[in-house]
Amino acid sequence: MPTVTSQTRPTPTKAAERRLIRSRVPQRESPGREPTLGDKGGVAAVDRAFEILGAFRQDDKALPLMEISRRCSLRASTVRRIAQSLSRHGYLQILEDGSYQVGPSPLILSALYQQSFSLGDLLLPLMRELADQTGESASVYVRRGDVRVCLCRIDSTHDVRGNVRVGDVLPLDRGSGGRILLAFSGVKGPMYETIRSEHCYASVGERENETAGISVPFFGAGHVMGTITLAGPRSRLDETFIANARALLLRIAARATSLLGGDPTPLNQSLAAILAGKRRGTRPPPRTASRRHRLP
Repeated sequence: MPTVTSQTRPTPTKAAERRLIRSRVPQRESPGREPTLGDKGGVAAVDRAFEILGAFRQDDKALPLMEISRRCSLRASTVRRIAQSLSRHGYLQILEDGSYQVGPSPLILSALYQQSFSLGDLLLPLMRELADQTGESASVYVRRGDVRVCLCRIDSTHDVRGNVRVGDVLPLDRGSGGRILLAFSGVKGPMYETIRSEHCYASVGERENETAGISVPFFGAGHVMGTITLAGPRSRLDETFIANARALLLRIAARATSLLGGDPTPLNQSLAAILAGKRRGTRPPPRTASRRHRLP
């Protein structure tokens, strides 16, 4: 009979025993490992962090904890914890008195964002939308010293239209686009005060006798970047067209401002005032200037 040789299984170490036990017992996830999801997807804590950053407005140098808590409708303890994380990554700074101010990290992101796009390319889809909805030529003007330059333009499909082209240089003191740029560059005077209040200006025959235009500003981070203009023959851009175009232009300008990291709130407030006037049936005619009666 053949001899059967028995082999003795080596005694496992204590560490090996613990690994063997863990492999046979269903593991439960540690509580709190998965971040809480927001109501619309994403991560709630991240949403709250951006709410806290969004609580800072243009004129705010620093905000106390309780003011951030009030603006965000979050508990002060929640704001404090999230603010500590934001400060570690440079998005907030905690001052000696315990208040908070925006840190340097958003500036780095802003620079990266600005390097990633051309202003004209960013605004061109909005210009196409504006031209499609109105049938008139839509342009963007930016200030260059004492003149304005056409940065991008979508021409009207009408046979009769303006002859402005991309790169053309136009004056600041004539035409709706120039007046807007002057107003938001700080030029004084009753007319410019009104423009700054209404965020809109229309001119008829001011630059060329047979043309009319209506313009609104758009903003970057704290400053005017340019103006969006609808222009065409004054026979088509009559008072009714100009009155109806104001709301559309302000909506487009608010969207452009948001894309550029600016605050669209003033534009939206002017839009709300126009819509409220329409509901009351007391819509005032837009302020215009003409060659025959040019405002100072």
